[in-house]
Amino acid sequence: MNDAHRPVHALSVEVQAFTDLINDVGGDDWDTPTPAPGWSVRHQVAHLVSVFRIAGQAAADPEGFRTMLAALSSDFEKNVAQAMTPLLSLSNRELTSRWHQTSSATLDSLAGIPDDRIVPWLVNDLPSAVLCMAGTTEAFAHGQDVRDTFDYRRKPSPHVRSICEFAYHTRTFGYPGQGRDVPDDTSLRFELTSPTGETWSIGDAGTANVVRGSAWDLALLVTRRRHPADLDLEGSNDHVRDWMSIAQAYRGSGGPGRRPLLQQRSGS
Repeated sequence: MNDAHRPVHALSVEVQAFTDLINDVGGDDWDTPTPAPGWSVRHQVAHLVSVFRIAGQAAADPEGFRTMLAALSSDFEKNVAQAMTPLLSLSNRELTSRWHQTSSATLDSLAGIPDDRIVPWLVNDLPSAVLCMAGTTEAFAHGQDVRDTFDYRRKPSPHVRSICEFAYHTRTFGYPGQGRDVPDDTSLRFELTSPTGETWSIGDAGTANVVRGSAWDLALLVTRRRHPADLDLEGSNDHVRDWMSIAQAYRGSGGPGRRPLLQQRSGS
């Protein structure tokens, strides 16, 4: 496979985008609250450092990763907080340096193994290509929080396909994230328009459960950074529209999600 089409390339694009973003945000602005309740810009950076650190370990040192995983609590949210806590006390410069070092090492580790190499992860082992997709989605989501904090705009790019493919892999995560049972029918297909005007079809051929619209907007949907009402997406039936209301590409609580932008502007 051409390196430009490997999932690790999309990951490198998103890492660079986040790096450029935090280089633009300096001084006391790192303590500015972001749209994620209780999280400042500093929390966003610290979280990504912690996630990329363990992703790099999973790729470079699988046995060491398994040992680390065995020592973790069964409380997902507690593990997230514990991983971030020591990083939050670092200065802006130290935390930025830690991000540079950690993201670079992780990219090198993932680029150095085949896409189909199975690596350990937090719940299930998975191919390294899927771990790259997960990292791309994380960096996209937390970068969007920082952009929304300062009203920064971003030009969509085709690497978002990696996030859309990950959204298919994680299509059932929203149900437990909202305290609901996963339904019997989990078939889903995305028929999407890419940022360059191509048509992408991802998922189950022949299913009646289809999401149609913008690929970039699907990424915003499954990271819960926009309300479905604000996105150029439509579901083919009630089952799909229900899925869109709870969709998330990460484990744990989905939280309340974002309010529609019209409500945010009106303060309602």
